[in-house]
Amino acid sequence: MGFKKPFFSVIIPMHNCAEFMRKGLEQIRLQTFSDFELIMVCDACTDNTVEIAKAYIRPGTGDKVLEVNYGRAGMSRNAALDVAEGEWILFADDDDWYLEGAFGTIAEVLREEQDIDILAYGFEWAKIGTRLQSESRIYPAIWNKAWRREFIGDERFPDWVHTDDLGFARRMHPRARFGFLYAPLYYYNFMRPGSVSTRIRDGEYDNRQLPEDVREAADGYERWLRQKGF
Repeated sequence: MGFKKPFFSVIIPMHNCAEFMRKGLEQIRLQTFSDFELIMVCDACTDNTVEIAKAYIRPGTGDKVLEVNYGRAGMSRNAALDVAEGEWILFADDDDWYLEGAFGTIAEVLREEQDIDILAYGFEWAKIGTRLQSESRIYPAIWNKAWRREFIGDERFPDWVHTDDLGFARRMHPRARFGFLYAPLYYYNFMRPGSVSTRIRDGEYDNRQLPEDVREAADGYERWLRQKGF
């Protein structure tokens, strides 16, 4: 009997996230749709992230933990894409999570809509676990979308210290056939201490090193965070 590819590859880059990662992994474990492989990429971790991640590997599946030393989430995502077997790719950050039943809802739409490359869906904003609002608009992120693996092809994330996801999305969106699911399925938990969004707000990154269109978006995000008082 030949190898059956999973429907989803769920890719999560991780860096010293032991304090925050369990909720997201528990939510994945509780998904009723189980035709997926979970690829966790532990990047330069010095806490017990690796041990926690390995505890969530489901026996007899394609689940795996990759240990790398890049120090950049984009490169970790690339490592996962290189080994991903799923027909569709789902991304998540290490401190976020998918809502109950999300995988099944996404799969149902994808099986009906055969001619799309990206399915975008809604999400909820949260600040350290406190829900702020729901969003159904198309946000230029990677974690609120299902990506057809064949559409991604050999495309990979840029080797940037931050906003690599924004650069990837900006490159892919213009040539994609989109589908839309106006329901919140993902919980975006941002502004925790030490997170990229916090460091962007605090001006720790030099956006001048980014391409102009991405730099403008990154600068705008930084201004928005400050205006909102985050």
